[in-house]
Amino acid sequence: MESEQIQSLYAALQSWLSELRVCLKREQTRRYLQLYVLGLLADLKRKRVEPIALAASVPVRTMQEFLSFFVWDHERLGRMLTRRVANRPGPREGGIGVIDATGHAKRGDKTPGVQRQHCPSHGGESGKVDNCVVAQHLLYTDDDAKNPFSCMLATNLYLPESWDSDRDRCREAGIPDSLRHKTKWAIAIDQVKAAIAEGVRFSWLVFDEDYGRIPKFWFELDALGQRGVGEVPKDFRCWVNRPACATRQKCHAARRVGNLCQLSSAFTQQQWKRCEVKETTHGTCVWNWKAALVHLNAPETPRGVPIPTDRKYWRLLLHPLATGEVKYVVSSASEPTARDEMIRALFSRWHVKKWFERAKQEAGLGAFEVRTCTSLIRHWTCVRLAMQFLPEQTAGAYLWGGGKKISGSRSSR
Repeated sequence: MESEQIQSLYAALQSWLSELRVCLKREQTRRYLQLYVLGLLADLKRKRVEPIALAASVPVRTMQEFLSFFVWDHERLGRMLTRRVANRPGPREGGIGVIDATGHAKRGDKTPGVQRQHCPSHGGESGKVDNCVVAQHLLYTDDDAKNPFSCMLATNLYLPESWDSDRDRCREAGIPDSLRHKTKWAIAIDQVKAAIAEGVRFSWLVFDEDYGRIPKFWFELDALGQRGVGEVPKDFRCWVNRPACATRQKCHAARRVGNLCQLSSAFTQQQWKRCEVKETTHGTCVWNWKAALVHLNAPETPRGVPIPTDRKYWRLLLHPLATGEVKYVVSSASEPTARDEMIRALFSRWHVKKWFERAKQEAGLGAFEVRTCTSLIRHWTCVRLAMQFLPEQTAGAYLWGGGKKISGSRSSR
């Protein structure tokens, strides 16, 4: 990025941040926020504290203290970023919320939440069990066909049970006692509730089978009055028809969706229908689909005997013409909802994949070297801010360049 571009971006960012100044009491702290965000946007090889501080002519220790000790309300700042999304022009019925998680491989055992666990493969990570930190995300996209706007509404640390059970270790890492272990789907529900409370509206929530496989997750969406569509594994169980009685006998039990799609007349007697889906990561794809209404396992069961829900959910079987891949999908949309609409909403998940890719490669999402929870959350908040600022300023055209030097600063707080 040329020096003129740096200065222009700095001025625009300073104006953009003026609405967020109430979150940072001291003018010098506001300046460090601007410099840190500019460092995340600049073409630095490493988006860590030290190279950002050196590029900004700020002592490294000062920039470290900005993340860990300086007084500023990063939680309030995050809520204000969400309200900007709620107040921007967009689809009248609301955008699409994409629920997903990322992993960040790390060495050692001091980074908050780090342990050997499944590391989601987004952004070049391993996709297998690794020593990593996991974050849970909620992304908003307007899914515009020509110039989509996407930004991250929430990023939360997933705290493993091993950390939660060792509160001394948590305190050493600055993890407050109020932060406890929660499943990723439960964190996601909290994120959706918080976004709705700030005025964001979703026409759909979409997710993969890590969330779709949990019946309680669907019932939480129902309680929010929120439509969802997501993948489920082939061993996910449901009923096409209600059983004659509540019993443990296998003949009345819920069936695996993989078997239902192959054997149930609700699917086998249907003709395949076609749906074109424009997925940016793969271009335009043509999918064949079949759909039927099913019952899920009810949340409360008498004497532990599984019984079906009263309401029905859409169950879709998808496969593309080009490959033998099969997807099993469930949706909580109402019965009249067009199945093509559900399918296109489902495949809008590519927006979160693209966001992770850009945020990791170009804004330092995983380039943190911190040992306190506050520093980690503040780093992620600054990444969210940077990734929201550029689309708003440039109508989706990201401005990355080759500049190294960022506007200087005094070292005093």
